[in-house]
Amino acid sequence: MENPLEPLIAKDPRYKPEAYIFIHDALDHTWSRLEQRRHVTGRELLDGVKDLALRRYGPMAKAVLNSWGVKTTDDFGAIVFSLVNAGILSKTEEDRLDDFHDVYDFNEVFVRSYDISDADLRKAE
Repeated sequence: MENPLEPLIAKDPRYKPEAYIFIHDALDHTWSRLEQRRHVTGRELLDGVKDLALRRYGPMAKAVLNSWGVKTTDDFGAIVFSLVNAGILSKTEEDRLDDFHDVYDFNEVFVRSYDISDADLRKAE
């Protein structure tokens, strides 16, 4: 059985498989923060991406994402819409690629605003 990510990566080799897997994990993480599972907007997903990246990778989050080819929130949008076009994720009529455009700056959220004491608290939870 073929890995469903292989055609996506062959078509758009900018992003490593880990980036696609991380989006799936971030979607699950975002749903876990909601009272009930429902469609999430691009902005909600990006909030989940930010939270999960900081929880998993701490001060290395930006470097990890960059190593996968992800340098901006627009890259997450490209990944999401590749998954939508492949039938792996779904979207509503209101969802647009532009929903992911320049939502936050990676240096700001993953480097400058990273607080080591927050990370220590998250690990204790």
